[in-house]
Parts: sequence; structure tokens; C-alpha cells
Amino acid sequence: MFKKILIANRGEIALRIIRTCKEMGIRTIAVYSTADKNSLHVKFADEAVCIGKPQSVDSYLNMAHIMAAAEITNADAIHPGYGFLAENAKFAKICTDHGIKFIGPTPDMINAMGDKVTAKQTMIAAGVPVVPGVDGLIESIDHAKKAAAEVGYPIILKATAGGGGKGMRVVWAEEEMEKAYETAKVEAAASFKNDGIYMEKFVEEPRHIEIQIAGDQYGNISHLSERDCSIQRRHQKLVEESPSPFMTNDLRNKMGEAAIKAARAINYESVGTIEFLVDKHRNFYFMEMNTRIQVEHCVTEEVINFDLIKEQIKIASGEKVSGKNYFPQMHAIECRINAEDPYNDFRPCPGKITVLHQPGGHGVRVDSHAYAGYVIPPYYDSLIAKLIAVAQTREEAINTMHRALSEYVIEGIKTTIPFHLQLMKNEAFRKGEFTTKFMDSFKMK
Repeated sequence: MFKKILIANRGEIALRIIRTCKEMGIRTIAVYSTADKNSLHVKFADEAVCIGKPQSVDSYLNMAHIMAAAEITNADAIHPGYGFLAENAKFAKICTDHGIKFIGPTPDMINAMGDKVTAKQTMIAAGVPVVPGVDGLIESIDHAKKAAAEVGYPIILKATAGGGGKGMRVVWAEEEMEKAYETAKVEAAASFKNDGIYMEKFVEEPRHIEIQIAGDQYGNISHLSERDCSIQRRHQKLVEESPSPFMTNDLRNKMGEAAIKAARAINYESVGTIEFLVDKHRNFYFMEMNTRIQVEHCVTEEVINFDLIKEQIKIASGEKVSGKNYFPQMHAIECRINAEDPYNDFRPCPGKITVLHQPGGHGVRVDSHAYAGYVIPPYYDSLIAKLIAVAQTREEAINTMHRALSEYVIEGIKTTIPFHLQLMKNEAFRKGEFTTKFMDSFKMK
């Protein structure tokens, strides 16, 4: 087992990893930008190293600075968390070349799933259902129009190196194609330094349901059931839950088997997530694989009583996974508490938290790096906290979540707490009647 792990991340996920490391008897090293010098992950780690200025490119994306920090502190492993360098094959290779274990999959595995076109072809070969579309990249507007006519409108254009909704456009008719294609390419190039675009049939009224998996270097792969991530805005998740209210036992088994096939196709090692689109008829299609721990891993942990960070570290150290599949024993819901104004189109609201009171009580978990007096910097993701409620049934979990939200006090900045309070009372949400388009018609009161 590792003696020292450097955490190449910040905020609540860095703190989350530190906590598990402490329980495992592993020393931790925090890295931080000058903007994060007062963050809790810096205070709680055994050691801390400043790696640069506030901008991500000068700090959390600066591989040379992170590797220098690892070497001067004698780290024997690096945990990348999520975001930043978590799915960067070049960084994973640099770690390996320097004799430092990257806690995650190999560079080849990251590459195999990082390019969406390659990933789709791999899934087809493995027998995993995929959304109908065009093989390879779209090379021109004329190619796009011809391909769309064959696939049938509506279609969706996606960045091959993409994620988070960047470089993604839905096209309903041919006259919309030229603008959508050019905009998607420009956005993809700006976001990922790769303007490659591919095309798929647009699945209407979809649910976004993902399967958590874990695999080891010996070929053992388990699935740990599903999460429903359908409440999202501009392809950014707001609420996640497990189990999905849309799921049946038959669908769960089929999706679990498909996720294991997908992971086995690249001999996957580490924890990861296979993301699917599920239509209203419960047909499911592979969307992408996240080769890292995810923001919403907490809901899975709560419904099966399982520490996914610990499992990730154990796999990286050479231990085997159990090989058994897990199924939800409880119901958990996670609300992302962001520094955003839900009454003003969710505009980011960085600034100083003047008052903070976090909820507690039975069935409530808060993962957060915030405290009274902490300044939310403007340079990074606006996530302040993840609030998780767990209970025996979905209705009870919703009621627990509403109670917890009503206790949550954050002053000095705007947050998404008012949105979540209204969502927990929304009749369609409470009935489980929602798709990824739910937020298109949701209005704040």
C-alpha cells in the first residue's frame, strides 16, 4: 500500500480523498494555487505545496509543477480526483515514467475512451448498444448535410474530444446545419484544442443513466448499479440519485451487463462510469465512459455502503476487486450546491461566505470545503458542496433532502439552494417524471 499520496486537485474532492487516506493510514500532500491558500484541503493535508498562480493553466493544469511537488515530497502515488488532469493520458504517462503511481487507469485506457469516435467503435465491436450515427468524423458541411439526411433529423453534433456539453449542437432541420456545424467546431477547438466533430441521431425524451464500475489488473470487473443524472442544465448535472425511478430490475441487469462488457473491452483498471442515454421505451445506448471518480460517486456509496475512493486506491496498489455486482439497498439523492444565482440564469457568484450553517441529522451527508469566512474564487468550478440525503424510499429521501436544504444557511453569496428547495416540491420530480429536458420548462418562483 502507498505511504504518501499527492492529491492533484482542490476543493471538496481533495478533502474527500484526504479523509479516506487518513482512515487508511496514508499520508497526504495537498497542492494549491495562490487563490486556494486558505482552502480546507490545504489545512487538512499532512503537507501542502503551492504550485502556482490562480489560473488553472498555471497551477492545477501545470504538470511540471505538480510533478515537482510530488518529487520534493517523495510521493509514491498521485490521485487526480475529477476534472483538471484526471482523464489526461499524457499526465498519467508522465507519472508512470517518473515511477509515481497514477491512481486511475493506464494512458492507453484513457485514450481508448477519451476520443468519442474511437470509444463508439470499440463499443460496437464489444456488442454494447450505441446511438445510431455516422462512422468517423464529419469532414465538411456538405458531408454533415448528406449524413444527416441518411441518419434522419433531429441529429446531434458532438466534439470527439468533448465533455460537459461543449462543442455540442442539436440540429432539427437542414437549414440549421451550417451555423450549428461551424459553431460546434469553433467551440470544440477552443475547449479541447481539437475541432473534430461527429454525428449521432438525437434521442428525444432521454434519461441520462450511468453505471458505476470497478475493475482490477487481473481482469475482474464489477458493476455497482446505476445513478440517474437526468436533472441537468446545459448538459451540467444539478441533481443525481440512485436508484433511478425509471429503472426496472430487468433494465438494471441488462445495463449492468453492458457496462461490464464496455469495461472489459479495454481491460479497464480502476473505478469508472459507463454513461447511457435511455429513451422513453427503455432502450439504452452507450454515450461515453468517464475514466475517473465522478462528482456524484457519493450517492452510490450511500446506497451500497461502499467507499469508492478506498476501492480506487486499493485497485491502484494491486489489490483485487470482489468480482460481485452490487445493487441499491437504500435511496440517495445528491444536490449540487453551487455559487450561482438561480434567479438570474444561474450566473456564477464568487465571493466571501459571511455565514455558514450546514445541515445534519439522520440520513444527511455534506461533502464541502467551504466555511464561514472562506472566499469562493472566480477561477474554478462554482461547486461549494454536495448535499446527500439517504433513506429507505425515494419519497423519504426527497423529504429528508427538503428538510436538510431548509436548514442550509449560506450568506454573502447567491447559491442554488433556493432552486433545490423548489425542485424537491415539484410534482413531476416527486413522481419521477423527468428527462434531460426537464430544466427547459422549469421556472423559479
